[in-house]
Amino acid sequence: DNLLRRAACQEAQAFGNQLIPSSMPLKKATVFLNPAACKGQNSPFSTLICEAVFLNLFEKNAAPILHLSGLDVTVVKTDYEGQAKKLLELMENTDLIIIAGGDGTVQEVITGLLRRADEAVFSKIPIGFIPLGKTCTLSHTLYPESTNQVQHIINATLAIVKGETVPLDVLQIKGEKEQPVYAVTGLRWGSYRDAGVKVSKYWYLGPLKTKAAHFFSTFKEWPQKHQAALMYLGPTERPPEEPEGKPSRPPLYVRLYRRLRSYWSSPPKEIPQEVTPEDWEELKLSTIELSIATRNRQLDLTRTEDFMDICIEADTVSKGQFVNRGSRKMRDPHMCPEGSQCIHASRCILQLPEGTEGSFGIDNEEYEAMPVEVKLLPRKLRFFCDPRMREQMLHAAVQ
Repeated sequence: DNLLRRAACQEAQAFGNQLIPSSMPLKKATVFLNPAACKGQNSPFSTLICEAVFLNLFEKNAAPILHLSGLDVTVVKTDYEGQAKKLLELMENTDLIIIAGGDGTVQEVITGLLRRADEAVFSKIPIGFIPLGKTCTLSHTLYPESTNQVQHIINATLAIVKGETVPLDVLQIKGEKEQPVYAVTGLRWGSYRDAGVKVSKYWYLGPLKTKAAHFFSTFKEWPQKHQAALMYLGPTERPPEEPEGKPSRPPLYVRLYRRLRSYWSSPPKEIPQEVTPEDWEELKLSTIELSIATRNRQLDLTRTEDFMDICIEADTVSKGQFVNRGSRKMRDPHMCPEGSQCIHASRCILQLPEGTEGSFGIDNEEYEAMPVEVKLLPRKLRFFCDPRMREQMLHAAVQ
């Protein structure tokens, strides 16, 4: 590990040693560090130890690379859940946002960012993700797989330094009264999610804890049906990607000519445009689990349509299938098993029966189940990505 750190620091220092004009300020990077991202570990007595390990991983593997790269780094350590959302509302200008934590920290930061009144400006700031939390779904898209945690953290930090980015879709999830919540992975509602959040309670069973959680959840009334009404709109055509950077300003004589022409020409007649009614599809559903997910897990940089995946899993699953499938659902929560109904949609409205209890999982964070509207925001945010992964995505698209 020490050799990995040394090689990474030398690579970062090469970026830091590059000469820049004296009039150009250093790039400012704001790091949101969430030590609580490791909560819910195997033992309830391990939280303090886990937080210490979390901070040590950041300080030893990520912080030196960021500082040596020539960035002006400000680290903001959050102390409680939801604090990152509040801090984002007050954050002043920064050139980079770096999230050090897990799925919950990512969800908090992007929600705070996109709730700002000036989100149209702030959403253009590139975002880095250093995977330090218990669940780090985005890391599978952005960085090469690695069984060595130190190597994985170093790869993620170097990706930020190198500056390659990819656009990611975002889901806007809005209830009837609450402010919208934003997600880069998706929303889950159902029995697999409910069993999954209880896995840590069976920590004393070691490798059998996942099967135990799903097995004991079958003692409830079976089959476990979740009933709702779903309205949705189909995929939308993807517009051309906007070029990065500002377009060059035309010469003075061109600007004067345009202004004079607009002054002397008669105002154009307004032609009333016909409003095409939206073609909503409606579906009554009874499912063991409903999943609404972005396509960020299978990122395709050249696709011509924008949509999210809605997976409606049949409620005819046997108890044995449920227990066996539970482990796969823990590894890939938004997988759509064979026999499920999969819908491509750009927007949907989920109506729940009055008195519905339970919770949603939104990017692995728990929210009260309620009627919601889910809207896809295509290519809303840019995340730093390992150049090898970006090249792999483009190569796969060509094939």
